[in-house]
Amino acid sequence: MNSKNLIQIKQFCLYHEIENTFITELNNYGLVEIIIQEEDEYVHTKQLPTIEKMIRLHYDLKINLEGIDAIAHLLNKIEVLQQNLTATQNKLRLFEQHQIE
Repeated sequence: MNSKNLIQIKQFCLYHEIENTFITELNNYGLVEIIIQEEDEYVHTKQLPTIEKMIRLHYDLKINLEGIDAIAHLLNKIEVLQQNLTATQNKLRLFEQHQIE
Protein backbone atom coordinates (compact mmCIF):
# COMPACT_ATOMS: atom_id res chain seq x y z
CA MET A 1 0.00 0.00 0.00
CA ASN A 2 1.22 3.47 -0.87
CA SER A 3 2.24 5.25 2.34
CA LYS A 4 1.49 8.63 0.71
CA ASN A 5 -2.21 7.80 1.11
CA LEU A 6 -1.89 7.06 4.82
CA ILE A 7 -2.34 9.41 7.75
CA GLN A 8 -0.68 8.62 11.06
CA ILE A 9 -3.36 8.24 13.72
CA LYS A 10 -1.29 10.06 16.35
CA GLN A 11 -1.00 13.13 14.12
CA PHE A 12 -4.64 12.98 13.07
CA CYS A 13 -5.81 12.82 16.69
CA LEU A 14 -3.46 15.59 17.73
CA TYR A 15 -4.78 17.82 14.95
CA HIS A 16 -8.43 17.11 15.86
CA GLU A 17 -7.72 17.23 19.60
CA ILE A 18 -9.20 13.79 20.26
CA GLU A 19 -7.95 10.66 22.00
CA ASN A 20 -6.28 7.92 19.93
CA THR A 21 -8.63 5.45 21.61
CA PHE A 22 -11.57 6.96 19.71
CA ILE A 23 -10.09 5.73 16.41
CA THR A 24 -9.31 2.37 18.02
CA GLU A 25 -12.93 2.08 19.14
CA LEU A 26 -14.18 2.95 15.65
CA ASN A 27 -11.93 0.16 14.38
CA ASN A 28 -13.35 -2.24 16.98
CA TYR A 29 -16.86 -1.50 15.68
CA GLY A 30 -15.68 -2.10 12.12
CA LEU A 31 -16.33 1.51 11.13
CA VAL A 32 -12.75 2.29 10.08
CA GLU A 33 -9.72 0.24 9.17
CA ILE A 34 -6.43 0.77 10.97
CA ILE A 35 -3.31 -0.04 8.98
CA ILE A 36 -0.18 -0.97 10.91
CA GLN A 37 3.17 -0.26 9.28
CA GLU A 38 6.52 -0.26 11.03
CA GLU A 39 4.86 -0.49 14.45
CA ASP A 40 2.77 2.64 13.89
CA GLU A 41 -0.96 2.97 13.19
CA TYR A 42 -2.42 4.73 10.15
CA VAL A 43 -5.74 5.31 8.43
CA HIS A 44 -6.21 5.65 4.70
CA THR A 45 -6.96 9.15 3.41
CA LYS A 46 -10.20 7.86 1.81
CA GLN A 47 -11.54 7.26 5.33
CA LEU A 48 -10.93 10.83 6.56
CA PRO A 49 -14.36 12.29 5.64
CA THR A 50 -16.08 9.38 7.38
CA ILE A 51 -13.89 9.64 10.47
CA GLU A 52 -14.40 13.40 10.67
CA LYS A 53 -18.17 12.91 10.41
CA MET A 54 -18.02 10.40 13.27
CA ILE A 55 -15.93 12.82 15.34
CA ARG A 56 -18.64 15.46 14.93
CA LEU A 57 -21.36 12.96 15.84
CA HIS A 58 -19.51 11.86 18.96
CA TYR A 59 -17.94 15.04 20.27
CA ASP A 60 -20.38 17.71 19.06
CA LEU A 61 -23.68 15.80 19.29
CA LYS A 62 -22.63 13.50 22.17
CA ILE A 63 -23.68 10.34 20.31
CA ASN A 64 -22.09 7.21 21.76
CA LEU A 65 -20.27 4.62 19.66
CA GLU A 66 -23.29 2.31 19.52
CA GLY A 67 -25.32 5.20 18.10
CA ILE A 68 -22.60 6.04 15.60
CA ASP A 69 -22.54 2.39 14.52
CA ALA A 70 -26.33 2.44 14.00
CA ILE A 71 -26.17 5.73 12.10
CA ALA A 72 -23.36 4.46 9.84
CA HIS A 73 -25.33 1.28 9.14
CA LEU A 74 -28.47 3.25 8.23
CA LEU A 75 -26.52 5.69 6.04
CA ASN A 76 -24.97 2.75 4.17
CA LYS A 77 -28.42 1.23 3.66
CA ILE A 78 -29.74 4.55 2.34
CA GLU A 79 -26.82 4.77 -0.09
CA VAL A 80 -27.47 1.25 -1.39
CA LEU A 81 -31.19 1.98 -1.75
CA GLN A 82 -30.41 5.19 -3.61
CA GLN A 83 -28.12 3.32 -6.01
CA ASN A 84 -30.83 0.69 -6.56
CA LEU A 85 -33.43 3.41 -7.20
CA THR A 86 -31.17 5.13 -9.73
CA ALA A 87 -30.51 1.82 -11.53
CA THR A 88 -34.24 1.04 -11.60
CA GLN A 89 -35.07 4.50 -12.93
CA ASN A 90 -32.49 4.08 -15.69
CA LYS A 91 -33.96 0.69 -16.66
CA LEU A 92 -37.45 2.19 -16.69
CA ARG A 93 -36.31 4.99 -19.00
CA LEU A 94 -34.83 2.43 -21.40
CA PHE A 95 -38.02 0.38 -21.29
CA GLU A 96 -40.15 3.48 -21.94
CA GLN A 97 -37.93 4.50 -24.88
CA HIS A 98 -38.31 1.03 -26.43
CA GLN A 99 -42.08 1.24 -25.99
CA ILE A 100 -42.22 4.60 -27.79
CA GLU A 101 -40.19 3.35 -30.77
